[in-house]
Amino acid sequence: MMKSFFYMPFLLLAVTAGSYAQDAASLVKKVKDKLDKVNDYEAAGEMKTNVSFMKVPAAQVKVYFKKPGRIKIKNEKGISLVPKGTVSISLNNLLGGQYQALEAGTDKIDGITVKVVKLLPLDENGEVVLSKLYIDEARLLILRAKTTTRESGTNELEMQYGKFTAYALPDKIIFSFNTQDYKLPKGVTFDYDDGSQQKKETGATEIINKGVSDEVFK
Repeated sequence: MMKSFFYMPFLLLAVTAGSYAQDAASLVKKVKDKLDKVNDYEAAGEMKTNVSFMKVPAAQVKVYFKKPGRIKIKNEKGISLVPKGTVSISLNNLLGGQYQALEAGTDKIDGITVKVVKLLPLDENGEVVLSKLYIDEARLLILRAKTTTRESGTNELEMQYGKFTAYALPDKIIFSFNTQDYKLPKGVTFDYDDGSQQKKETGATEIINKGVSDEVFK
């Protein structure tokens, strides 16, 4: 009887932890399945840069994506500043690797209760160290994603959805990253002030699954 008394709590804890892990993995898989409906897209929109120490005009951009994880931003007009290495960190790439999914409680974004899931990459030498997803379970949409990398620090994506919800593609993306170690391209100068956080807002219209040429990514 004494053995049963001491062993049962550990058994219950093990079952509970396994169940939570399965729930997180199942939810992430459903989100990935929704994202996988998109083979490619082309989006045109306006990119606004909001950083205290730079005055950067809005840029007209085109964004191209093609499976399995190629993404490219092209300027049509104006200047866009994106840290090297962060463009490749898309939701499709985050969910395309091998990882362990762990539940991390709940939160609220714009009044919507979201489930928080941590993704721990199984590749210890990969660029991504940790990702945290804030998922709207009812719509199977990622409303926010925080990613910590080895080379580029931590960046955050915040998504707002509209007419492309069925494809899990946002109408508006707010991309934030730390600018303390960011180096301007040669020959580019701006008016400076004080600050360390940059936000980019991109609103776009998409052409989905119509085919994107490989030449775009060269």
